[in-house]
Amino acid sequence: MTIDFGNADTHRRCLRVLRMVHELHKRGYQRLRICPGMAANGRTWRCAVTHVGNVPKSRGAVFLNPHGDVIRYDSGQEADYFGWRQARHDTVVKLADDLLNFCPWFAHSGKGRDWAYAGWYVEMLGLAERGAFPIAHHDSYGTIDTDWLPTTISEPWARLPTPPGGEADDPDRR
Repeated sequence: MTIDFGNADTHRRCLRVLRMVHELHKRGYQRLRICPGMAANGRTWRCAVTHVGNVPKSRGAVFLNPHGDVIRYDSGQEADYFGWRQARHDTVVKLADDLLNFCPWFAHSGKGRDWAYAGWYVEMLGLAERGAFPIAHHDSYGTIDTDWLPTTISEPWARLPTPPGGEADDPDRR
């Protein structure tokens, strides 16, 4: 599926969210995870950020508790990252600082090493920089393949393996 984000500003803003998480990984918060998806209309890309304890062992790009430690960005928010109006002109570094300052309990859950996920993240970020944003869920048809994540560009070079699983028990395997 090829999604037209509409303009370069939308692409840049979505990439800024992914780069913010990468910045946090570089600071030692590699246990923070993204859960990316598309809205049902296919016009907005969504990216939730959570910690590895809210991600099931079997699927590394979805969260279990939507009311727990999750912050959300939707490209329809434009530059109001995570609903933070004061962040409209923030750099990637400032967005990372904001997350640590506004959500210290959340950031604490993401502190620590996770080299397997951080390595996957670098590969994913390289694809996103070329316009291939990951999609782990799509509102119109539920969950997606557990081995590969589709991206917003359906080309062979844009194939992305699913990230390593999280630490939460799978609800259907209890």
